[in-house]
Amino acid sequence: MRDFDGRPGAAVVAGATGGIGAAITRMLAGRGSHVALTYRKNAEAGAALAAEAEATGVRAAVRPLDLSDADATARFLDEVADRFDGIHTLVYAAGPHVPMVHLSRVTPDRFRQQIEADAIAFFNLVQPALPRLRATRGGIVAVTTAATRRFPVRDGLSAGPKGAVEALVRGFAAEEGRFGVRANCVGPGMLLDGMAARLIGSGDLDERALEATRGNIPLRRFGSASDIAEAVCFLASDRAAFISGQMLDVDGGYGV
Repeated sequence: MRDFDGRPGAAVVAGATGGIGAAITRMLAGRGSHVALTYRKNAEAGAALAAEAEATGVRAAVRPLDLSDADATARFLDEVADRFDGIHTLVYAAGPHVPMVHLSRVTPDRFRQQIEADAIAFFNLVQPALPRLRATRGGIVAVTTAATRRFPVRDGLSAGPKGAVEALVRGFAAEEGRFGVRANCVGPGMLLDGMAARLIGSGDLDERALEATRGNIPLRRFGSASDIAEAVCFLASDRAAFISGQMLDVDGGYGV
């Protein structure tokens, strides 16, 4: 599928060096989209991913970006739009590491930090991009979490801020639709890569917890970053031209 062949502008992928962000970047590039990538710290991974994208025949740009810096984020979007003659898709695949902890043990300051690093960062990315997206009749896809539909205990630091992101997405869909701009979410369930891999590696999820989690998934297995990328690329493509304001959980049936 070459869904993005001939599409003016580039897709911006925020958080491109994470497991999910990298899979999305590769799939967008493989389907014909120029890509502009951001990362927080991993310069080597960012450069390698940009080179991998360019090897498919598209153009790529990459730079470090702290989304909590609203001015720097707006400047980055201007640079991307100028370099690629527009922005056709904005993918939010960023977000801080989320430790598994009961909400009763989360301090107000810790919760504020999580909101700022996720929901406010998302707003900082989208708001200045709106004129560019209107010009291309483009779209926004935010990677959130299936935990906003069925709450897993100890996942409040993820579900709370991501719930705010989802509310913003619905707001952008309602307000920007008149300009042809679409906005949707993809909610990952338990994956073998990305955040879940970090939680397993950190010991926040042991084998007993993993087995219990599998038992709560009707398909009795975990997904992969490529499963999320497929959903994101579909929602970003013209095949989803009449879909906006929606949440697509990719969770093996966990939410049922």
